[in-house]
Amino acid sequence: MVTTWVLVPAYQPDHRLVELLGALRRELPGAGLAVVDDGSGERYQRVFDAAARLGASVLHHPRNRGKAAALRTGMAWIAELTRGRDDVVVVCADCDGQHRPGDVAAVADEVARRLADGERDVLVLGSRAFTGRVPLRSRIGNRAMTGLVALATGRRIGDTQTGLRGFGARSVPWLLRVPGERFAYELRVLLEAAGRGGPVVEVPIATVYLDHNASSHFRPLVDSVRVLAPLLLFAASSLLAAAVDLAGVLLLEAATGSLVLAVVGARLASASVNFALNRRAVFPGAARGRAALRGQVLRYVGLAVVLLAAGYVGIRALEHIGLPLVVAKPATDLALWVASFVVQRRVVFAPGRRGASGVEPRPAESAGTSAGAALVAEGVPAQRPASSSPRVS
Repeated sequence: MVTTWVLVPAYQPDHRLVELLGALRRELPGAGLAVVDDGSGERYQRVFDAAARLGASVLHHPRNRGKAAALRTGMAWIAELTRGRDDVVVVCADCDGQHRPGDVAAVADEVARRLADGERDVLVLGSRAFTGRVPLRSRIGNRAMTGLVALATGRRIGDTQTGLRGFGARSVPWLLRVPGERFAYELRVLLEAAGRGGPVVEVPIATVYLDHNASSHFRPLVDSVRVLAPLLLFAASSLLAAAVDLAGVLLLEAATGSLVLAVVGARLASASVNFALNRRAVFPGAARGRAALRGQVLRYVGLAVVLLAAGYVGIRALEHIGLPLVVAKPATDLALWVASFVVQRRVVFAPGRRGASGVEPRPAESAGTSAGAALVAEGVPAQRPASSSPRVS
């Protein structure tokens, strides 16, 4: 029999959290409810006490750590309770009144149906249509993110910012390894899901904004930069490599008098810089170890050869349809730059590839239920000071 858990991260919530939990009790009888208090403070304790009276398990962060940390805490706690089971559905919902209980149930039902059909890696999104009276910043932000995700993954997702998401509990170890903090984490989940090749399913839900979305803790400028950080770092790495390439050609040609040696030597130097930066800074989730490094080098070299050939073919094709070289080359270079980002993220430096030990990285495990809430993504210290550990009420 399928068991459903609803996970609600909450920072300084109001009565809408309690109303949501009460409605979920009626809409999803028998479902487990888990609420993560992300350091809201004593002023909001009465709200969490009311949530506990409704039967919700409330986990507390001593200080505010952001939505990503709250989601990780809740997912790890649920996974610890349901360890080894294939019939557990987890749905994440927001506490600000944007997600109707019926929509939460619809997402849970879709995940359950997919799990029954054997789709273990499915990710179900509650997708808003953004019709009616939608705040301008939300409408523009979602459209921009939709275009960027489509560009990076080849998949068009209508609502990239939705907090209503469902999956099987067996997906939790993967979700804990996805990098990113605060709101950027939810976008990284979509990018990593595309890289894994699992289905991403959208279930239509109501578009609800209360008081012009005044309760949202999303910061358009700061959080958009966080979301776009990988692409911005990739651009910076590419520009630095181009500068190294240009400087190398000038210096080596002056030293050797050979343009061929200068071009080849400069390209090797710039490629080495680009590879090291991308592996360490742009795609920090890449597998480590000597065996992983060898594979990454081979894939990187193969990609470079393919891009070189594709660049020539692309320029010739655009010239053939009448575009001048001054237009054809930048257009081709831009398209290949985007393709290079996608391939490097999904193939060259793909997370989860086996390292030298041959064992896929796994998050730290805990022996106790409450301690299980401290499970964290790979790359984040498994042990935190006592003051940072969540408590359960």
